[in-house]
Amino acid sequence: MSTIQIDRLLETTIKKGASDLHIAVGRPPTLRLNGQLRDLATRVLSPEDTISLMKSITPERGQQELQEVGSCDFGFAFSTPDGSARARFRVAVFRQKGHIGMVLRKIPYKLLSFEQIGLPPSCEELCRRPRGLFLVTGPTGSGKTTTLASMINYINIEFDRHIITVEDPLEYYHDHKKSIITQREVGGDTPTFAEALRRALRQDPDVILVGEMRDLETISAAIRAAETGHLVFGTLHTTGASGTINRIIDAFPTDQQEQVRVQLSTTLLAVLSQALCPRIDTDGMVAAYEFMVVTPAIANLIRENKTFRIDSAIQTGKKFGMQLLDEHLLELFNAGKISPEEAVDKSKRPAEIAERMGVARKMNDPRLEKDNLPPEKPGAK
Repeated sequence: MSTIQIDRLLETTIKKGASDLHIAVGRPPTLRLNGQLRDLATRVLSPEDTISLMKSITPERGQQELQEVGSCDFGFAFSTPDGSARARFRVAVFRQKGHIGMVLRKIPYKLLSFEQIGLPPSCEELCRRPRGLFLVTGPTGSGKTTTLASMINYINIEFDRHIITVEDPLEYYHDHKKSIITQREVGGDTPTFAEALRRALRQDPDVILVGEMRDLETISAAIRAAETGHLVFGTLHTTGASGTINRIIDAFPTDQQEQVRVQLSTTLLAVLSQALCPRIDTDGMVAAYEFMVVTPAIANLIRENKTFRIDSAIQTGKKFGMQLLDEHLLELFNAGKISPEEAVDKSKRPAEIAERMGVARKMNDPRLEKDNLPPEKPGAK
């Protein structure tokens, strides 16, 4: 294959509205459309094909990293000569069984509003805060990047701030609007997230976005930045608010966990946990959210290591815009937007949500037998 064919593959990805393009030896190029994998009607790719495709888009630095460590990540912009198709792609290149594989994730140019992606209304008010930590969590491919880009764009339009983003790789590109926006790419502009965060505090920031809180040093630096009077956005690959708090605390050595609980109770503003579900009413995807705003009551639960009570606090915090993931899944199911199978798959308590939907007996799924479920951990008191 030549460069012209990678162009055609990318154009097809954009025009069909796919989220990802998979390149693998022994299979035709494959799109992920509405959560499902769909092969394109081309020939099966050979090892030479995948090497040629990789070389046509991978920068020298990425090719060297691939040689040294077996994988690399980068972002690049694509547009057809007539301008009919354009998007940015986040690319993961890797070796597998001695061959080259790639996954290209499409990042739309268009930034969406809070209403378009269905964010809870109180997110807008939280973006106005001068300091604190706002976490957006969920599995890979759940739309965290799009949600954060919308929040950064809102601040950029509405307020005069200095916004620093640290990402790996850069995905959405932001122009200076009312704010000044500085975007730093790990591997290109800075060696690590932690190093970029340490330097950021000397660059007169108001808002800092940490693309991924992947290690203790980065988590610690993000909490410290929120403590010292900055609004910090970060992401974690966790599900649910209480699970996110536990993951952060567990990242620290045992002798520091008490102190981290106190820090989190004072700096954490909110946790937005999301999952993307294929729609059944139209084409496309819809996001299901769990949203927790840190009230004085929830701050006490964090400080006293009673995170197992957080779900109950979210249920009683509807006036602050809070909601549990399962409640939102049920709402989407009742509105005819998602299937019962999808609601059960994304739920934190499959048996309970299936019973509430009245589908427990219709679905042959062992998770829906309550006797087969492990008892819920109450957590340390």
